[in-house]
This record gives sequence, C-alpha cells and structure tokens, in this order.
Amino acid sequence: MIIFGAGGRVGSVLSVFAKEEGWKILAPTRAECNLLHPGEAANYILEHPEANAVVNCAAIASPDVCETNALDAHLVNAVGPGEMALACRHTGARFLHLSTDYVLDSRRAGLKDETARCRPCNIYGMSKHEGELQVIEALPESLILRVSWVCGNPHRPAFPESIVARALRGEALSAIADKFSLPTHVRDIASVILALIDKPELQGVLHLCSRGEPMSWFDIALMAVHCAHDLGSLHIIPPITPQHLSDASFFYAQRPVHSALDSSRLGQILGYQMPTAEDTIRHAVGDYLQVLSIARRFASENDGQ
Repeated sequence: MIIFGAGGRVGSVLSVFAKEEGWKILAPTRAECNLLHPGEAANYILEHPEANAVVNCAAIASPDVCETNALDAHLVNAVGPGEMALACRHTGARFLHLSTDYVLDSRRAGLKDETARCRPCNIYGMSKHEGELQVIEALPESLILRVSWVCGNPHRPAFPESIVARALRGEALSAIADKFSLPTHVRDIASVILALIDKPELQGVLHLCSRGEPMSWFDIALMAVHCAHDLGSLHIIPPITPQHLSDASFFYAQRPVHSALDSSRLGQILGYQMPTAEDTIRHAVGDYLQVLSIARRFASENDGQ
C-alpha cells in the first residue's frame, strides 16, 4: 500500500493501523515525491507497480494557506490526486482519496448526504472539489471519502484537543457558535479505509464522520472541557465565550456555515453505525490527556536525574 501524506494527522494513524493488519507500507516523503511538482505522484506509483492499493491523505488543508497560495492548493489538492488516480488506472491499484465537507453548498442547514450539491465558498474547497472531479474522471472506480473536523491524533492536536490545552493553561476560551459540521476521529477514518480498500465494488463518494445533529465549534469546545473535567484534568469547567463567524477577523478565507455530513449510507455499508459526536470528542480528549500525562511524567523523571 502506498500512503501519500503518511506523516500527517490521518496518514500517520493509517500507517500504524495498516501495518498492524499486515500491509507493507510505502510512505513517500516530500523529498521523494513533492506534490507541488506535477508528475511526481504518478511516477512514484508507476515505479511501484507491486502496490495494489494507494491512499491519498495528502492535502494543503488550511483554508487560509490555500487562499494565499491558490496555485499550490490547485497542484496538491487537485492535480496530484488526479495524477494518482490515472497512474492507478495503469497499475490496477485500488485508489482511495480523502476529501472534505468544505466542497459542499453550505447555505442550507442540516445534514447533507452524498447527493448534496457542491458549491465551495473558498479556494480550499474549490481545489478539493476539483480534485474529486479529476479523480473520478481519471478512474471512476476510485473511492472518495469526505471527512470533516478531523481530530483524535494526540500528537497532532486538532480543535477539541487545542481547546483543552488552552483550558489547562488557564487561558480565556472562546469558540465560534454559528458554524456547523460534525467531527471525525482519525481512528475511524483509518478503520473505514482498511475495511473498504478490498471492496472494489464501492466507488464514487462516501461521507465519513460521526453521527448526530450538526454541532458548532462552541458546542465541541463545551463538550471537550466537560470531558476533561470528568476525567479529572480540569478542577473547574471554565467559561467559554461564544463568537460569531462574521466577527472572526483572524480568518483570511471564508468558511462554510452548514457543512455537516450525513454518514448513514456508510453505516449501512459497514453494517454498524458510526460513533456519536459525543463519543468522538470524548475519545479524542481522553487520548490527548493520556499522552500529555505521559509526556509530563517523562519530563519530571528526567528533571530528577
């Protein structure tokens, strides 16, 4: 299996899970395959025809970075995946590509299934949508998994872990209360990829996230600090100030408002439901606090030597 982006939040966890299941992993570094250089992704796959599966976890995922580096976003998020799919067409490898809820039309509230209209509002979403189109055009048998608000890798903290970290430092907390989606745990992404990689009959787009009603960042922040309190890491539950997306001047790129994915179709395919958003946040916070505790204990032991 070739994993592009194996050093990232999702790819690093997928690599561990895949190795545990007996997969031999090829994980090209940026020096070995730079997606900013057209042709390198395809060449890497063609140079390794023995790989019977290719998973693309690589992306420029920061909307603000994409907004100020549109060409780079196009190359990494659109051209690269299209090249990978075309190369897999030649080698016969199964191709799975990760996309995002940011490709959707976010003007309407509620959960959105795979038939929902795409109408991205920023360059990040546009480049990821173009990537989806290029992948399907090059290799219709590809499987595209749209994920949202990825968390759960304690070594690469996302929003739930970061809000807990700020609370532990005693910082003032605030979170946007009028932007809605659902979190996705990295372990669920890795598990689903490995469950579907040998099912070539599954192709097109699937939504992969926790289940439940759409949540705001404010909702997730509240849930995260309550989890940390329940686990004994926070003695009191700190106040969190709700913010409006329109007042978030620290964002350079526009953010979608309503982009919550409906993952019920995936649940039907797997034969079990995805975890609830509450479970996703609780596991992400718990894992983060455990790693943080180990790191502090290690530092304390070293200080005593």
